[in-house]
Amino acid sequence: MPVTTAVTTRRSARKPKGDGHLRRAEILEAAERIFVAEGYEGATIRKIADEVGVSSTALYMHFPDKGGILLEICERTIIQLLERNAAIAAKPLDAVTRVKLMLDSYMRWGFEHPNAYLLVFAGVHPVSTVWHEGTADMGARCYEIFSGAVREIAAEGRLRSGTGDSAAQALWAACHGVVALMTGRPNFAWAPVDEVIEVTLDGLMHGLVVD
Repeated sequence: MPVTTAVTTRRSARKPKGDGHLRRAEILEAAERIFVAEGYEGATIRKIADEVGVSSTALYMHFPDKGGILLEICERTIIQLLERNAAIAAKPLDAVTRVKLMLDSYMRWGFEHPNAYLLVFAGVHPVSTVWHEGTADMGARCYEIFSGAVREIAAEGRLRSGTGDSAAQALWAACHGVVALMTGRPNFAWAPVDEVIEVTLDGLMHGLVVD
């Protein structure tokens, strides 16, 4: 599985009017690329519209401004991760297995959506400035599901060090670092993604959890 990297911007030919849902998705994908490549401040509605191949006026029919585009990217990202964590948490599995599956899912989502990941999680822009209360609540719920499973491991007396909270933070930070480095530095001679994910999770879980 090759490393998926952030995509550079490109200008599309002007497109005829099309399905609103599909066009909205195109706008979001184009905005992700431009926000990552040029920064939030460097991105403009005109640049995003040119990337999609529509007029600025047509783009404004879908979003009021670029802040609204960024907000929807953040919401879409958090919703997808929340749904994944909730589905794994509902499985009748032991806490260690659930934690490992959540981290695996998180990393794979990042590799599959590198632009959205870098934008929301890697400090390209302080996205918390556009989050409203509902988005923040979803983000907190997503992390709570994961950290709750780690606290179950701690309650079973299976952590080699730290507490449920510090272990959850260390696990998340370690996996985030792998995704951010591999997507942000595509020219490094990285090992295959599947192998890096496996080595990362095996090292983290065996090093932290008592068998």
